[in-house]
Amino acid sequence: MERKHDIKSILKYAGAFTAWIIGSGFATGQEILQFFSSHGILSYGALCIILPCFVLLATIIMTEGYRHREEPFDHFTFFCGKKLGKFYSCIIPVTLALVMAVLVSASGATVKEYFGINQYLGSAIMAGLVLAVYLIGFENMVKIVSKIGPVIILFIIFVALYTVIYDGDKIGQLKMGDTLPPQLQASGNWAWSAILYLALNFTGGSIYCTALGQSGDKSENVKWGAVLGAIFVVICIMLMNSAILLNAGNASAFSVPTLYLAQKISAWLGTLFSILLILGMFASCCTMMWSFCSRFFRDDPQKNKGMAIVMAVTSLVIGLFPFVKLVSILYPLIGHMGLPFVALTLTKGLRERFRQRKTKERERKHETEGKVKEKVK
Repeated sequence: MERKHDIKSILKYAGAFTAWIIGSGFATGQEILQFFSSHGILSYGALCIILPCFVLLATIIMTEGYRHREEPFDHFTFFCGKKLGKFYSCIIPVTLALVMAVLVSASGATVKEYFGINQYLGSAIMAGLVLAVYLIGFENMVKIVSKIGPVIILFIIFVALYTVIYDGDKIGQLKMGDTLPPQLQASGNWAWSAILYLALNFTGGSIYCTALGQSGDKSENVKWGAVLGAIFVVICIMLMNSAILLNAGNASAFSVPTLYLAQKISAWLGTLFSILLILGMFASCCTMMWSFCSRFFRDDPQKNKGMAIVMAVTSLVIGLFPFVKLVSILYPLIGHMGLPFVALTLTKGLRERFRQRKTKERERKHETEGKVKEKVK
């Protein structure tokens, strides 16, 4: 009898999903600080909201991608209808450009806080390198650097775990009313902050999740890969949130809170992490540059290069603003734009699963009735 699922394949899809969500932006700790840790103990309530929603959204999007793997599939149109689907297809390039600008700013903040290099210079070097690599076409170098992703994931898990274990005795000092200043909160309400975080991750990330599902070998493998990946992501968020909460007073003063936590463990660990972060940001920016430019003038190299220059300059100009400020403004903005997509995806996905369950129940009933009739005969 053929197995319905394969552990190796499930782990592959779970790992791919995790690597997308826990990118270099996540690794800075700033988005975790603003969306979760800034609300104090109530951040665990936010985690209780995102856990089932992460599992549902990942499962719905990836399994629909698998179900439509043999046909042209626009998931935005499928979940949102033609008009709203077209709107999302149009704003995704804009979203990519904004997130790239945030990473350019993050790279400047990282080199400033650890190496003492001027933030504007650090951001300019990052934007220049990304543009140069895109124009020259060093794809192999980008592929090599992009392998740093799993290393960053393991690194932040280690830093978070170590901090939680080492500073665990401080847990009793946390009080219900303790929160960070409003300027460090993505939203003034912890529950709404959780919902915005969902929309932030799945609006643009749905393109990747759909493609991941379409690459699947079996429906069950894709489904359980999505479930396992989503649970692991939320566990990572919980660990990082706990580590930041236990050091909220000091960590919140840094643009890159995880860098502070790594330095606290060891100076050389902080140096290593800062280098990994910069390489991770470089790989992410290169990917976003390619994704953005590939949507325009794909068959016209000159115009495509011109678009790359425009994106690099735009990302640098926006990226010159403080990293913390950009996260507090742009990430919630992207989250608000994605709210209809998340709501419609959940609604249609759950309705579709309810319909499929009813269909299977009817089929089983007919099959059982058929067997009874055969026995009677």
